[in-house]
Amino acid sequence: MKEEEKQKQQQEYNEYVKQVTPTRNLAWAMCRAFIVGGLICIIGQLILNTAVRMGLDKEMAGSWCSLCLIFLSIVLTGFNIYPSFAKWGGAGALVPITGFANSVAAPAIEFQKEGQVFGIGAKIFTIAGPVILYGIFSSWVLGLGYWIGKVSGIF
Repeated sequence: MKEEEKQKQQQEYNEYVKQVTPTRNLAWAMCRAFIVGGLICIIGQLILNTAVRMGLDKEMAGSWCSLCLIFLSIVLTGFNIYPSFAKWGGAGALVPITGFANSVAAPAIEFQKEGQVFGIGAKIFTIAGPVILYGIFSSWVLGLGYWIGKVSGIF
């Protein structure tokens, strides 16, 4: 009797989970991601083209483009627009520069009420911190490997 109750309870639980779990249309999600990512890239290209037309060389125009995209991402995060944009567009909003700026700005904005040190200072890299840490560490390991290869004559 006890085993039957357990199975019935498990079946009811599985039905409940199936009922409350949101279903997603993968094709539509990929289409939205493409639209959002493409829109961010179009904005970046417009900034880049405008900077070049204003007389900047390609390298300086690229720097201005990066700065403008970071600034726009942080401002939109501050006004709570970027999170809605990211929720609709999914992975398309994770275009590296804007998504990374959002991941740094969002915790800082969220925890600012806790103060400069324990709020912003402690929480600003909550999301982006591991990316920075492992990026630097993997760069160090690859650089060390390259240096060893150069010293030993492999490269």
